Formats: sequence, structure tokens, C-alpha cells
Amino acid sequence: MTAERYESSIDLAALEAIDTHVHIEIDAEGHSSLPADLSEAASRYFRADGPRPDLDSIAAYYRERKMAAVVFTVDSSTHLGQAPISNDEIIDGAIRHSDILIPFASVDPNRDDAVDEIGRLAERGARGFKFHPTVQGFDPSDDRFAPVYDAMQSAGAIALFHTGQTGIGAGMRGGRGLKLALSNPMLLDGVAADFGDLQIIMAHPSVPWQDEALSVATHKHNTWIDLSGWSPKYFPPSLVRHANSLLKDRILFGSDFPLLTPDRWIRDAEKMETFKPEVLPGIMKLNAARLLGLS
Repeated sequence: MTAERYESSIDLAALEAIDTHVHIEIDAEGHSSLPADLSEAASRYFRADGPRPDLDSIAAYYRERKMAAVVFTVDSSTHLGQAPISNDEIIDGAIRHSDILIPFASVDPNRDDAVDEIGRLAERGARGFKFHPTVQGFDPSDDRFAPVYDAMQSAGAIALFHTGQTGIGAGMRGGRGLKLALSNPMLLDGVAADFGDLQIIMAHPSVPWQDEALSVATHKHNTWIDLSGWSPKYFPPSLVRHANSLLKDRILFGSDFPLLTPDRWIRDAEKMETFKPEVLPGIMKLNAARLLGLS
């Protein structure tokens, strides 16, 4: 039997925002996307108390706020030895909640079957793929990952890369062996150059490499920046300046839920008057709608 394919039923006009960065960290059986020690350390770092919500709870949360959400997990099976959350389960959940959820998948690029899995999941309707070079332990500029990028480009899928500092492993001995330099956005410049039709999202303010991210985004128009993982009150001035001008059409609202909520992000952005009124509709919804092909 052929697995059901995700098709969006989102009513764009009814939405107030599209959150492009929402983590599914727990599956239906309570299995976590991270080993227990890393998950506990991340909770301390982000001061995030309480259990992680499951996919159905996340859908209800965003529906209440009239927001769509791009949802994904992170497959770090080869580097961390942790069985991943099922991409198919996330796609199935997005099918149940196709009015509010947009599924991305995550395939560890170090897997031998990575290219085949990307093709299969794209056929199921995964709109993009999430990568976390530091957690997955790979250099995204390494030529051996070119077939992975080619598969996504051929499928018309979006590549979402974590960039910059991460709270995963923070405070642990040696950062739990996780290497921050793998998430320098400059490592994506060659990817964007070699795969000019591959749309690449550089997730988060890329501290401490914000200027590198802005340089890549200004030069490579197939790259985007999402604003997740940091409260707007901590955004570097250079990022705010570019978001309000040169990059206003390729900046995306994202929260990093559940570690940072969209409620807090929006509240802080309004309090700080971070963005010009004329660019807000694009950042909050319209840029993402264009990138995701939502009508």
C-alpha cells in the first residue's frame, strides 16, 4: 500500500503568522530525539521546564494562535547513536493537521541510505529537510554530501541548516564533544553556489558569525535567514538593519518552539520595535508563504 502524501490545506488569509522553526522532540511513544543527558542539559540552558509537547498538542497550540508551523525532528543517529523520531510519523501528523502544520523531514547525511530516504520522504510530501551540522557531526561544505544536496534540489525541497551557537551540549564536559565550528554559515556558501536552485534557510541569528550569514545571504539569493532561537531583544544590530532593508524579502519568523515560544518572540519584538511596520507582513508570513509555495 502506498503511504498517504501530505498536501497542505492551509488558508493563508486566515493566518496571522507562519512559524518556520518548530521542533518535534517527543514521538507518540514518548521517545526523545536526543539522548537523555543532552535533553536535560538543553532544558537547563534554555530554562525550559516541564515535558515536551507531542505533535498533536503542538498543532492545537498553533491553531489556537492562528499560526501555521513548520515541524521537524533531527536525525542524529550515526553521530549520537540515538534512534531518531520517525519522519513518517511527523508527516502522518501533518496530514492529520494539514490546516496548520507543514512537515519537514530530517535525514542524517552520514547514513548510507540518505539520498534514497530524501527521495522517498519528498515523495510523501516533506517540504524540506532539517540539518544540524554540530549535532549530526558533519561538515556541510564537504563534497561527499553533494548527492544529498542534489537529491533535495531535484525534489524541489528546502534545506534548513542550524547555524551559530547551540544550547545542545552547553555546560557539559567538552560540550559533549559537539563542535560549534561545523555550524559556521560560511560553510554553506559553497553549497549555495554549487546548487543554485536549492533554497537554503540559515536558521537562527548566527552568533558569533552573524556577519558571515549576512554576507552569504546578500550574495546568494537562494539563501534565507530564520530568526528563531533568540529573543528579538538580543538580535545583533547588523541583523536587524539587514532585515529591515536588503534582506527584508528573505527573512523568516521562527521561534524554536518549544524552547522559545512564539508568544515571547512576538512580545519582545513589539516591545523593542525591532522591525519596520512595512516589513513585518513579509517577515511574519508572506516570505515563508512564498518560499513554501503556499497560495
